Amino acid sequence: MNVAECAQLALLLEVAGTPKPGNVDRCREYPDLRFEHFLAGAVGARPGLEAAADPDGPCVGESFERAVAGMSQQSGGNTQFGALLLVVPLARAAAAGGLSPSGASAVAEATTVDDAAAFYRAFDHVDVSVAEPPEGWGPLDVRQGSDAVAELRDRGLSLYDVMAASAGRDGVAREWAGGFERSFRAAELIEDGDGPVTDRAADTYLELLAEEPDTFVAIQHGEAAARSVVGRARSALDGDLDPDALADDLVEEGVNPGTTADLTAAGLFVALARGTVSV
Repeated sequence: MNVAECAQLALLLEVAGTPKPGNVDRCREYPDLRFEHFLAGAVGARPGLEAAADPDGPCVGESFERAVAGMSQQSGGNTQFGALLLVVPLARAAAAGGLSPSGASAVAEATTVDDAAAFYRAFDHVDVSVAEPPEGWGPLDVRQGSDAVAELRDRGLSLYDVMAASAGRDGVAREWAGGFERSFRAAELIEDGDGPVTDRAADTYLELLAEEPDTFVAIQHGEAAARSVVGRARSALDGDLDPDALADDLVEEGVNPGTTADLTAAGLFVALARGTVSV
């Protein structure tokens, strides 16, 4: 498979894994966000993923915006915004022959204000739940979308600058600023696992969920709720709680560890693109 095919397949395998407590998978859905929406989102994202997989193609930010614009063309809303924000720079690194933490960091650090502007425009396509902006960044709240681009250009901020400023409260931004550490850890867990790739993805998701609080849960429900989910995931790993029961409970509670799902998708992409996992 080529890089774009690996990226699209990673999105599909991520949502097909089960159980993924709190997230849509092939066995569990929310009333307004269904399995089929994620399948359609992965298909729609393909043009942006192809752009990301071309080392001579559009900048990373524009590739990401294209992927989000295509992903949004289904009735469920935001399905894979965070996953694409990880997979797109990883795909560019793979296309350039540098699919490693240092190679991915090089892609992130080379971004410009044009990349940042395209990232902001991506918020025009779909509603995304995000943390409040860092202190002093009110005029650059990403929820303003393209309306904030003029301020962004005035300050001369790259996409890496934007991600680094949010790294303290957003797990995806933290990957950008920290060498995509957990994305590559997810890949190693998937590579070391047994059985079908979808089962490995679900197992990896639970491992990641038990390691540290999911920032998307913290944004939506508070830090205490995020820490509680970590404890429940650890209980599931230890055999004291049925993972399927935890999955049902979190869906019923509306607690969605979306950042952990994003990291799982990124790990799947790395494993597929490195050729250490095949389907």
